[in-house]
Amino acid sequence: MTGSMAGPQSDSCSLLVSKQYSPGMTEDPDFDSFPMAVKGNAFQDFSRGQEMPHHWGRTLTEGDNAIFSTVTCNWNPMHLNAEFAKGHGHRDVVLNPMLVLCTVVGLSVEDLSEIGGPFLGMEDVVFHRPVYPRDTITAASTVVETRESDSRPNVGIVTWHTEAHNQNGELVVEYERTNLVAKHRGER
Repeated sequence: MTGSMAGPQSDSCSLLVSKQYSPGMTEDPDFDSFPMAVKGNAFQDFSRGQEMPHHWGRTLTEGDNAIFSTVTCNWNPMHLNAEFAKGHGHRDVVLNPMLVLCTVVGLSVEDLSEIGGPFLGMEDVVFHRPVYPRDTITAASTVVETRESDSRPNVGIVTWHTEAHNQNGELVVEYERTNLVAKHRGER
């Protein structure tokens, strides 16, 4: 093996991969032999008051907005017609607020709910100011509550308060979100 991947670990990895799948295979790879990559935080990893800044953020574009508004059949001209939006005092089209909300939830998934567990809902969603094309949104969450599930011993219930800001540090949206969150394997 050559390049930066050379070494004892990469040799065993390439052997594992070649055993599991190779081009031209006539049968399905052995999916049970693929190692599981555990991601996300389990219920026990959360504590009340814990703050979690989410990764680097996302710059939203006119293209994101047009596609999202179209596939959700949201034809509001404020989101799709720059002249209409300017006529109502905005500098450009206003990004669809549901696109902003979905993006912020997406930014938080890796830290909050990637390990899995049903989404139980959102409350107190407040859009504080418009978001425009080329604004960069960042988010952070704080654990509001953790509690055991009365009916499911393998999961707990966690509620977070999430705030998202634009590149100027201005609050654009906040909400509370609740999920069932899996416990570490073998713990109840």
